[in-house]
Amino acid sequence: MNVFKSINPLEQALNASMMQQRTVTSNISNVDTPNYKRQTVSFQDNLQEAMNKNFQSYKSNPKHVPFSNETNRSNTVIKTDNSTVNNSNGNNVDMDVEMAELAKNQLWYNAMIEKTNSQFRDLQTAIRGS
Repeated sequence: MNVFKSINPLEQALNASMMQQRTVTSNISNVDTPNYKRQTVSFQDNLQEAMNKNFQSYKSNPKHVPFSNETNRSNTVIKTDNSTVNNSNGNNVDMDVEMAELAKNQLWYNAMIEKTNSQFRDLQTAIRGS
């Protein structure tokens, strides 16, 4: 039994959210940098896809190491947006978009923290028995 089965994806989500925070703040700090291209982080779709996979494994011998569908690789991908140019200096950072992304990421991070705390509270309750 793997008691941390549901915590590992939450850890990945928190790490990706921190990467998103760094990427958005980098975009904001480069708002006036000529030819700077906005970057985005894609992780929520990849994380959901990884969580939805049902990996079945069967051991032919009870002494074999159990298989796991847990993955330690990061599900985050940083993408550079070269498709648009908003400013005359070649920069495509829109402060309104970045501030909205910052708020959205903060909500996501807080939700993942709450879920992680809930998982640990459940584990603590199981250990204590009450």
